[in-house]
Amino acid sequence: MPLIETSTSLLILWALTGYLLGSVPFGVLVSRMMGLGNLREIGSGNIGATNVLRTGSKPAAIATLLLDGAKGAVVLLLARALTGEDAAQLAAVMAMLGHCFPVWLGFKGGKGVATFIGILLAFAWPVGLAVCLAWLVGAGLSRMSSMGGLLAAASSTILMVVLGAGHGLVMGIVLTLLVFWRHRENIARIKAGTEPRIGKKG
Repeated sequence: MPLIETSTSLLILWALTGYLLGSVPFGVLVSRMMGLGNLREIGSGNIGATNVLRTGSKPAAIATLLLDGAKGAVVLLLARALTGEDAAQLAAVMAMLGHCFPVWLGFKGGKGVATFIGILLAFAWPVGLAVCLAWLVGAGLSRMSSMGGLLAAASSTILMVVLGAGHGLVMGIVLTLLVFWRHRENIARIKAGTEPRIGKKG
């Protein structure tokens, strides 16, 4: 009985840790530190790297991309090393939820693609690299970051199975559904032909 209680307590602890780390709005912080203004009032108002790029600062966008990816990767690797695989996958999902729905910003966060890819790179790097390639193909052909993210998410669970990482399938499905849910407005704009292209200022 004590083992079960300890295990449950650790899972709850990692869930909270994952959410709190994931909820750090690096796009907002980087934009402020680099004197780019309030990111919530620029372009789409989103806190991710794509909207940071609309400020005209590529360094800020790259910093945001790396930091948003790192927060998902770091919490998964820490939980895996200190507790185990179940805790790692739970912490990763909660980090994604934290990024998409941060309490500090009224639960209005980012689209989650960078955090999603960071998680998969840490979970199983061959899957993460393949998902990065899917993003590059989707974004490169369409010139739309959202299309890259959607293609990356749609292919992720298939890639998990093909590349021998099926033990993360439930996590992968949850993350994929989150990416599609957060992109529902983008999907509508893609259908209408009004989705902004990469690099277009808001």
